[in-house]
Amino acid sequence: MHDLRAIRENPQAFDAGLARRGVEPIAARILELDERRRSVTTRVQESQARRNEASKAIGAAMGKGDTATAEALKAEVAQLKDTLPALEDEDRALGAELDELLAAIPNIPAEDIPDGEDETGNLEVARWGEQRNFAFEPQEHADLGPPLGLDFETGAAMSGARFTFLRGSMARLHRALAQFMLDFHTAQRGYVECAPPLLVRDETVFGTGQLPKFADDLFRTTDGRWLIPTAEVSLTNSVREQILDDLSQPIRLTALTPCFRSEAGAAGKDTRGFIRQHQFEKVELVTICRPEDWQAEHGHMVESAEAILETLGLPYRKMLLCAGDMGAGAKKTFDLEVWLPGQDAYREISSISWCGDYQARRMNARYRPEGQKGTAFVHTLNGSGLAVGRTLVAVLENYQQEDGTVAVPAALTAYMGGVDKLVPAT
Repeated sequence: MHDLRAIRENPQAFDAGLARRGVEPIAARILELDERRRSVTTRVQESQARRNEASKAIGAAMGKGDTATAEALKAEVAQLKDTLPALEDEDRALGAELDELLAAIPNIPAEDIPDGEDETGNLEVARWGEQRNFAFEPQEHADLGPPLGLDFETGAAMSGARFTFLRGSMARLHRALAQFMLDFHTAQRGYVECAPPLLVRDETVFGTGQLPKFADDLFRTTDGRWLIPTAEVSLTNSVREQILDDLSQPIRLTALTPCFRSEAGAAGKDTRGFIRQHQFEKVELVTICRPEDWQAEHGHMVESAEAILETLGLPYRKMLLCAGDMGAGAKKTFDLEVWLPGQDAYREISSISWCGDYQARRMNARYRPEGQKGTAFVHTLNGSGLAVGRTLVAVLENYQQEDGTVAVPAALTAYMGGVDKLVPAT
């Protein structure tokens, strides 16, 4: 959600920021609607005040025996009671229309991110790790994985496309990756482990920005709740409608959860393999902090995700997303893209975003700045640390052997009970 006061003060800057995302100028429409609403609100307040004033004056007039004045006042009060409901309804309708308009507008990009319409405008800022030189032609995980327990056919038979059934050591490697990530972030990076709800209400999904614009990408239950597309939704909303007394230390949260996405906006993309699923697991990182702490926390979150890839020995590159390729709620985003030798390409494995106070305004999440009167909105950040399925894919492709086995990264052998190799079923 946007600060209406800031739009009033500098509508040109607001439109210029949105133009970087390819959004047509909208400030004039917002301000026209805002002016209409404020005018009606003023009329409502004036009418309510006059009604109360006249009601009191009736008693005074009656006490003085001034019947004529009392009757005139009664007629005025009656007329106000007749006209006020329509004014109040108009006030509520204009307020709802304004809120709906503001809720659908994406966040303003930070000044230091590159311009661009899509991923071709993203900027590579760092690269880590050496791509392995294979003595054989590396396979994609979709070809390598089935003999090792990556069962696409069974998943599709029971649930349809974009579902996979994991068996044996493949399922164990998936679990090992998730536990390793969670342990690392809690023990070494200062994140507090959480186990949040997977089903949430409308206002919760609205708070992080998935509603109203991206409803088609979500799954909804028959009782009107939503399956979370990421633990960001639950973790960030843990401060919803709160005023935090002390935010001198950022609140860092993490959770391993299933995530559910309809992938309506990705029809035809990655239909083969384990890259893009309707149901997948992810270790999410969320930070709630003061405005002055966002930059340090963004760096901390990026480094936390990078450390997972580096510990696993997976080459990756760090991309600064351009204005046209960021998620709607983000002001600044770094993507980490892991190297997949089977695809001969880097693929996104983590997206780490600073959202400013965009989500906080939607959630009404505030704090009390030390030494100041009143409250201020918190800043929120979120990122994958990491997507478990995509990390599994990266391990399979980078650690594959010519005989069809896959070596287990050293950091995971303890989580695998000492198993250091995935072997095809005979």
